[in-house]
Amino acid sequence: MIAEDDATVLSDSVYARLRTALMRGELPPHHRLKVRDLARQMGTSETPVREALVHLAHDGAIEIKPRALIRVRRLSLAEYLEVRDIRLELEPMAAERALPRIDEAGIAALEAAHARLVAAEEGGDWPVALDANVDFHFGLYQLSGMTTLTEVLHGLWIRIGPMLSELYPAARPTYAEEHQHLAVLDALRRRDAPALRMAIRQDLIEGGRRLVRHLANLEAAPAPVPPERSPRP
Repeated sequence: MIAEDDATVLSDSVYARLRTALMRGELPPHHRLKVRDLARQMGTSETPVREALVHLAHDGAIEIKPRALIRVRRLSLAEYLEVRDIRLELEPMAAERALPRIDEAGIAALEAAHARLVAAEEGGDWPVALDANVDFHFGLYQLSGMTTLTEVLHGLWIRIGPMLSELYPAARPTYAEEHQHLAVLDALRRRDAPALRMAIRQDLIEGGRRLVRHLANLEAAPAPVPPERSPRP
């Protein structure tokens, strides 16, 4: 029999693994989550998987429908923009708080994550591109020293991570001039807090412009007509 503390550890472990997958765009919107399959993949019983899924449902990342249908939530355009507005306030704050704490090695690590992102985009390796983008942003934010703020940002990213899976290839980020990650790196090296805040904001706005358009087009498209059922003989 599994002790209560061990069961909690297992549930937390499953939750952490699923949260990471959501943040990094590994689970697209409406991806179905099957308890039995997840338990097999993670080498646990079904109970910690169910507990983790209930936790994620409370976080607003997944939805549990009747008849045991569990799937990743698809945010509406309005919900996506609401989350982005919150991120526009909190992510520049996290970056600014990280500024006094980051050293040259930390900046070099962010530079490497950005280089990995660019190489993945050029090679059409979209999963790696999404992964590198998370590494870039949270490699900076986690240095803020603000545990609560970082946890809030994790909560926001598990909601928008699945939507970011639709960046590629239809809504790949584009920039009027240089990539805003380069502006972030430059501001970090110059220890320029206002420029750093602006670069983070512009990365969210400019880099996500095509995704917003893509989501708007999806909502404007007519719903598919279900096929007619043949009458029973």
